[in-house]
Amino acid sequence: MFKFFVVLFALFLFLNAISSAQRDEFFYDGFSKAGNNITLNGSAKLVKDGIIQLTNTTNRVMGHAFYGFPIRFKNSANDTGVFSFSTAFTFATVPEFKSLGGHGFAFTVSPSNNLSWALPSQYLGLFNSINMGNFTNHVFAVEFDTVQDFEFNDINDNHIGIDLNSLVSNFSVPVAYFTENSTKVNVTMKSGSTIQAWIDYDSANCIVNVTISPFRSKPKLPLISYSLNLSTIFLEHMFVGFSGSTGLLASSHYILGWSFNMSGPAQSLSMAAVPSLASSSHKPGAILIALSVSFSLVLLLGIVITSIYLVRKIKNRDIVEEWERRIGPHRYSYKELKHATKGFRDKELLGRGGFGRVYKGFLQKSGVHVAVKRISHESRQGLREFVSEIASIGRLRHRNLVPLFGWCRRRGDLLLVYEYMPNGSLDKHLFDEPKLVLSWEQRFKIVKGVASGLCYLHEGWEQVVIHRDIKASNVLLDGELNGRLGDFGLARLHDHGSNLSTTRVVGTLGYLAPELPRTGKATTCSDVFAFGTLLLEVVCGRRPIEPEAQGEELVLMDWVWDKWRQGRIVDVIDPKLQGRFNMKEAVIVLKLGLMCSSDKATARPTARQVVRYLEGEATLPSVLGLPNESGDSEGFEDFVHTMVSSSYDLMSLNSDIVGDASSDNAYGFLPTSPLPFLPVRGVTT
Repeated sequence: MFKFFVVLFALFLFLNAISSAQRDEFFYDGFSKAGNNITLNGSAKLVKDGIIQLTNTTNRVMGHAFYGFPIRFKNSANDTGVFSFSTAFTFATVPEFKSLGGHGFAFTVSPSNNLSWALPSQYLGLFNSINMGNFTNHVFAVEFDTVQDFEFNDINDNHIGIDLNSLVSNFSVPVAYFTENSTKVNVTMKSGSTIQAWIDYDSANCIVNVTISPFRSKPKLPLISYSLNLSTIFLEHMFVGFSGSTGLLASSHYILGWSFNMSGPAQSLSMAAVPSLASSSHKPGAILIALSVSFSLVLLLGIVITSIYLVRKIKNRDIVEEWERRIGPHRYSYKELKHATKGFRDKELLGRGGFGRVYKGFLQKSGVHVAVKRISHESRQGLREFVSEIASIGRLRHRNLVPLFGWCRRRGDLLLVYEYMPNGSLDKHLFDEPKLVLSWEQRFKIVKGVASGLCYLHEGWEQVVIHRDIKASNVLLDGELNGRLGDFGLARLHDHGSNLSTTRVVGTLGYLAPELPRTGKATTCSDVFAFGTLLLEVVCGRRPIEPEAQGEELVLMDWVWDKWRQGRIVDVIDPKLQGRFNMKEAVIVLKLGLMCSSDKATARPTARQVVRYLEGEATLPSVLGLPNESGDSEGFEDFVHTMVSSSYDLMSLNSDIVGDASSDNAYGFLPTSPLPFLPVRGVTT
């Protein structure tokens, strides 16, 4: 009996060793017979001929494909040594629109094969906005990215990067391979061609090599050779696999074959053996002949039906002009948006303004709520501003900007599709009698967020973006009450360091910098002036100009400045806070608001300095260098009163100037009455 148990135990150890060996090495030249060895979730699925499709042409989805068993990368949990490993796989990226890929995929080694909490788009289905960069992630990834995300310092829209616990790559290079004579040949991942990649980690020398080639043979010279110690990243057991995502633009990411080895180089894949995207499992035969005969019998009926369809399609088609083909964000069909908003019915109306209406919608394909801004036929914004908004915000990516999902144009209808902001615009929560009174902590988080977004516009993007219309009604609040700057219909773009040209004066009274009517040049300084007014609004709970107020309380900035000089600055803090606020933070915001509202552009801080002040990384000056303080007669109050007397009757200010702060106004509409394009001598319009 004892011998029997010894034999049984030996057999158990032998089977366990075989099982471990199988789990530490595998080879798939197609996944038709992979069975439960491959785990798929999200948008990932097995398509024809055993190809794994991580994503499809649906916007903002993510897909994961992991080997079904954990792999041992250490001898024990406390071991500081990591085993070497090697993997090879073939992939293809097919964009929905030619040369416009979105977003990418990554080979990843992760503690778990369940990443359902991650986000799509720029996060590649690996992380979310909260855990990005956390050392507790224990994630190693090699990203194959086809979108340039400036938020993550991407080098271009066709690169491979080494990532540790974050999508800010430790090292990245444009996609290429080296020939036998060491000539570098560039490769475009968005071409749809099949590409093979090899990733090898040498634990003895702490080197990770990444090599790619459109051929079966592995180039001798790797594309990436990067010094990296994974001992602090890897746990004892980890999962290996792939994660992909789409964003505003979509690509289908395919994995055609995959090999992995913990005890030596992974076996290369034969390009002829792996399934081809162009192949078809249907062979010509009797069925095809029968279908051809059947088709010929109903040809006449088909021609009639097709003719009717084409007539209707031509009649209702969306005319696509040349400039529309160059616009990046996704173009929706009018039918899709009409269905999403239930026929643009009044019940779905979120707000209205001089530029048209905004409707709440639900996109069935992607399963997300959106806000559809429908610009009216008679709108003064017109086609040029519509193109400007698409071209600018459509390529901007920042957590404190309202994301533009896409757009549509059908005859005279111009439509923009934004992410839905459930808490509406900031002005609804500040003025009159709001349903929700924002706490001080919420207000402080909102202004810090908007400041971060403004800094990105001015300094963090490939061009300088002048917003030209920063105000409370253009700050929208998401579900977590984060401030998002929106409405880029008046935005202007120019290269860093270039000279600005004069333009007509546009904006909202109370937010216009005093130099604008004189110079006609909107600058980053004029944006900062408007942001300063916004800071005072958030603290005081009052509009920049109160038409019904008397004397010093008419202009918010002058009123705050008078209270500051009197030593009664606490008097200006919003009484709706009922005294529950952080005095130090409130004073910082008020003082910063006055600095930004200086009538001298050179005295205002930059957006980056504003962020540093709000984050406590820099200390505000003890003395405010404002013109009012030195008795300069050409201050902000004179500027405002001059503009008011030249363009408005004070009794009509309530409807003409602050009409944008009504409860119906959302997603950045300007006032319902025309903007005051002031006649200023010497200014080019």
